[in-house]
Amino acid sequence: MANKIQKPRGTMDIFPSDTPIWQKIESTARDVCRRFGFGEIRTPTFEELALFKRGVGEVTDVVQKEMYTFTDREDRVFALRPEGTASVVRAIIENGKTSDTMPLKYYYLINCFRYEKPQAGRSREFFQFGTEMFGTKDASADATIISLADTLIKELGIKGITLHINSIGCPNCRPKYREALVEHFTSHIDELCDTCKERLKTNPLRVLDCKSQICSSIAKDAPATVDYLCDECHDHFEALKAHLDAMGIEYKVDTRIVRGLDYYTKTVFEFICDGIGAQSTVCGGGRYDGLMEQLDGPALPGIGFGMGLTRIILAMKESGAGQIDENKPVLYVAPLGARAVSKALSIVSTLRREGVYAECDISARSLKAQMKYADKLGAKYTLIIGDSELDSGKAQLKNMEKSEQREIEIDNIFSEIKEA
Repeated sequence: MANKIQKPRGTMDIFPSDTPIWQKIESTARDVCRRFGFGEIRTPTFEELALFKRGVGEVTDVVQKEMYTFTDREDRVFALRPEGTASVVRAIIENGKTSDTMPLKYYYLINCFRYEKPQAGRSREFFQFGTEMFGTKDASADATIISLADTLIKELGIKGITLHINSIGCPNCRPKYREALVEHFTSHIDELCDTCKERLKTNPLRVLDCKSQICSSIAKDAPATVDYLCDECHDHFEALKAHLDAMGIEYKVDTRIVRGLDYYTKTVFEFICDGIGAQSTVCGGGRYDGLMEQLDGPALPGIGFGMGLTRIILAMKESGAGQIDENKPVLYVAPLGARAVSKALSIVSTLRREGVYAECDISARSLKAQMKYADKLGAKYTLIIGDSELDSGKAQLKNMEKSEQREIEIDNIFSEIKEA
């Protein structure tokens, strides 16, 4: 007997019983973006591998260890997208959007792919809400992006989340910080994990982000990025803090926040929810002022964030905000006989066109089975029609919640339901 086909490890099946909370997040995100003036952008699920190597960074874990790549029939190498920003930058450049009115403001709801060890809040196919803003280097843009994320999190009813912010400097001041960081970790080289020993050669900032208990302990005494900022980066970070204070957005300066991708500069931030397990970052982002140039575009500063939907769901449930009202029919029509089935289909079809959720039996159930089904669906009203009701033009409309019923003219069902 052949092995039963199952979904790939690290992916998920999402059924109608689960989708209401996903739809709640997506609709709220779209509405918040509308109020902030962000428009939706949709990019391909796969891109040339070179885009992510150049955009994300060849020495990042994402590119070195986590990419899903494939070669097509013409020997071109592609990759399933591991994140959204690089694709958006490529789309802006390719479609000539760099000449549009600034700033450019986009959002997306996408699926991404990374080969990681699956655990709560981390999967190999994951779903992400993200925003991107290009064309302004002012700290007020950073504050706006953070405010958008903060607004969405609060409107979803999530509690117990802390905003952590940091500045990792720019190409002007980072070399001096890098030297201090390498010096600190080199003095503990024998204690570092093998991954961090390699990171020390290629991207020392990533050592600060290691989850190893020993490496984390060594990192606690490492130099802080904010102590090595140039005047421009220092003033930018101070302005950001002033803007957040003015908007009433609470934050914690966390010099260990560095983010995992090479393109970040200056501001980096994370929204952290401690109650959902090891994968506690529900939203992360920052500024990437050189990314557009890195991908052969003009010098356009950028900032944005990515928000994992599965982690947001975990945080909503942890906050008691995970119960979403189910979609229940307003009317269930129970037909008895062929003539009644046609009439029932006519009634529910008209109501559906009018925007009302209505159901009727299409499985030739008995009346008893139909009533049990209507109750299971949570129908607010039921209408039983058979030959006698069709002949008289009258039937009993039952309020299922109150167990009350009254006689109505069948042809008046539309006004009765709308009034109800």
